[in-house]
Amino acid sequence: MSLYLKYRPENFEAMQGNSALIEALQELLNKENPPHAFLFHGPTGCGKTTIARIIAGQLGCVGNDYREVDSADFRGIDTVREIRKQSQFRSLEGPCRVWVIDEVHKMTNDAQNAMLKILEDTPSHVYFILCTTEPQKLLPTVKGRCSQYQVATLSDREMMTLLRNVVKQEGQTLTRQLYEQIVNDSLGHPRNALQILEQVLAVSEDKRLEIAQRTAEEQSQTIELCRALIKRAGWKEVAGILSKLDQEPESIRRAVMGYAQAVLLKGSNIQAGRVLESFIDNFFDSGKPGLTLACYRAIEGD
Repeated sequence: MSLYLKYRPENFEAMQGNSALIEALQELLNKENPPHAFLFHGPTGCGKTTIARIIAGQLGCVGNDYREVDSADFRGIDTVREIRKQSQFRSLEGPCRVWVIDEVHKMTNDAQNAMLKILEDTPSHVYFILCTTEPQKLLPTVKGRCSQYQVATLSDREMMTLLRNVVKQEGQTLTRQLYEQIVNDSLGHPRNALQILEQVLAVSEDKRLEIAQRTAEEQSQTIELCRALIKRAGWKEVAGILSKLDQEPESIRRAVMGYAQAVLLKGSNIQAGRVLESFIDNFFDSGKPGLTLACYRAIEGD
């Protein structure tokens, strides 16, 4: 079993980071009538689906009463109609039924419109938890019917704590340089960090740093972009990296901001400050063109 799955938190107490969000959810779930529709948004691999599963458990949902739907595969109106039909039936094994709809922004507009009625008039025994990396692609009416929460990436300190705990439980030891390499290249994403760590622990100690650096490069071209921006590479090189990136622009923006901040906190760096200034505004509306313009300003600006 991969480390990411092996150490996936099963309760709120086991989670690293997002402490304010977790506290708010715990208070909400302790109330007599918690909301029946949640929307979690944030970068890939930062815990949205994990939080959804924990909420389902807190609500008492078990077995076949719990369903996960990946909208990347099931985005059509027929799937929504089936969910609406099934939601009318009582739960089989517990007090409620929960549908987690991942990557919900990939549902068609027709499918999203079909969700409106059930989100507005949800049966008392049914809960919907929507997860997305791109909330701007959801219909405002869908978002308006949900309790919305942003899930953030981990800080360097939180990531270090996570890694140390996992390494200890695995009966292994790592050098501080290795920890810092993984923290730096994971860009705050716990899933990325544990995937890199898994590769590192699988080889002998003398090869671990090399594996950490290579695995990080293979996992995310975003790191390549971050480094190119900080070293103020030529626009041709940056444009080439941008043309290969297929992650959501807002996730890339957060990663670049985190990387530049880490560089700046280690000492004065004019280019890191320029990158932060260029990426300060979100890309929810501007998308890939906004990302391209921010990169151009960071490289070509005075």
